[in-house]
Amino acid sequence: MREPAKKIQVQCRVNGRSVTLDAHPMARLLDVLREELGLTGTKEGCGEGECGACSVEIDGELVNSCLVPVLQAQGSDIRTIEGVAGGHHLHAVQQAFLSHGGAQCGICTPGMILAAVNLLARHPHPTDADIREGLAGNLCRCTGYDKVIRAVLDAAAVLRQERRAA
Repeated sequence: MREPAKKIQVQCRVNGRSVTLDAHPMARLLDVLREELGLTGTKEGCGEGECGACSVEIDGELVNSCLVPVLQAQGSDIRTIEGVAGGHHLHAVQQAFLSHGGAQCGICTPGMILAAVNLLARHPHPTDADIREGLAGNLCRCTGYDKVIRAVLDAAAVLRQERRAA
């Protein structure tokens, strides 16, 4: 009988804060974020990397945290939904989701918002097709996606205006 893997320490940054995670090397990043750090905004939908509810950014790349062993987070910069807002000021995407009714039951919302933020960082002038492609890995049963697309288009316009004003 094999002895279970020992816990390791993984050093990384989560939402701008240096942390040391104490976990089994193959523990899912999703579980470590939720259980060790209390970052419960990241949701588990399918647990198979199909729905996007658990999306986080690792070094600027959108990933399904249910598929990432915590060992791979060593030295990385991770952003969860809790790291999107600027203090008490909502990110333009978060505000647009509220304004347009893009958030309903809440399971897909954190991953959908992170996907939209990631998309807009790369494509400040997205078309409907760009948005559909950028959010393709995030499934929602409640909204029908039209409200989400309108929210992302609105957020893109707000972000462009903020950049011009800065």
